[in-house]
Amino acid sequence: MPVHTSRKDIPQYGLEESRQLHRVPGDTSAFGYNNLAPAARIKGFELYSSEGVRAQLGPLKSDYYRISISVRGTTEIQLGLEDFTHGNGTISFTFPGQIFSKRGLSDDAFGYYLLFEPEFLEGIISADRIPVEFPFFAFAGVPFMQLSPAELEITVDFAERMNAELQRHQPGHDKAVRLYLYLMLLELKRSYLRQGFDITERDEKPAYLVPRYKKLVSEHFLTKRKVADYAAILGVTPNHLNRAIREHTGRTASEAITDMLVREAKAVLRYTDTTIAGISDQLHFSDPAGFNRFFKEKTGLTPLAFRKNAVSG
Repeated sequence: MPVHTSRKDIPQYGLEESRQLHRVPGDTSAFGYNNLAPAARIKGFELYSSEGVRAQLGPLKSDYYRISISVRGTTEIQLGLEDFTHGNGTISFTFPGQIFSKRGLSDDAFGYYLLFEPEFLEGIISADRIPVEFPFFAFAGVPFMQLSPAELEITVDFAERMNAELQRHQPGHDKAVRLYLYLMLLELKRSYLRQGFDITERDEKPAYLVPRYKKLVSEHFLTKRKVADYAAILGVTPNHLNRAIREHTGRTASEAITDMLVREAKAVLRYTDTTIAGISDQLHFSDPAGFNRFFKEKTGLTPLAFRKNAVSG
């Protein structure tokens, strides 16, 4: 069961609770935690290959960090407003509390998944320093990147080394896994820096503005509903921001705010028992009638009708 059982929030899972969600029952593969003896497991950490994973997951939240490594094949990942296609050599990162979903796992897909709690690396790096030291785990960071063939080989080698420690279950295997994970993160940070994802100085080009605007909207959509609010944070005029977003995405900047509101509303309607009035209040609408009009205009259904279809479907 999820950590939160009142069904007043989008489900959030810990490692133990989420295992059944991403694994196919009866899978017999032997990599990582797949069928690993309980005595060999390490608290706060899990490692899998894509053998035996479900093709679709979420939307949900997790209490842990996630690293997804694609060696071949494709899958679709959604984080907030951003949609990504995992391909050969793609790596992605999610942090605790982030809304995550995946779908469309191709038949030839293969890769690795590492899951670890914030406190797992204590003794090497404190939990509060992880998003500082490794910016791909920070809200403002870039959560997807493409590895070079050499970088992918190094990353996979670390996953294989961690698996070997799990399978052998020798004295000190937990320390070895922690060290290998930290070294993997350092190598991934080098790739991150090499590709310039750490550069955050003001830039008015769409390549800079569009992803950062989407991240800002994902973080502040409940309290900031005007494009001008985000333009001020980014240091550009609202007209310039609108133009950049439209040229890059074919849609307006205000539509991104609307999209995030609709996605959040759908998730709360589908996965919680919160009343329509309660959801209206959560999403900062002036009244339930206004929320009803907004939702029906954007989806063609009333909130109650959407909830009923989601439950019956």
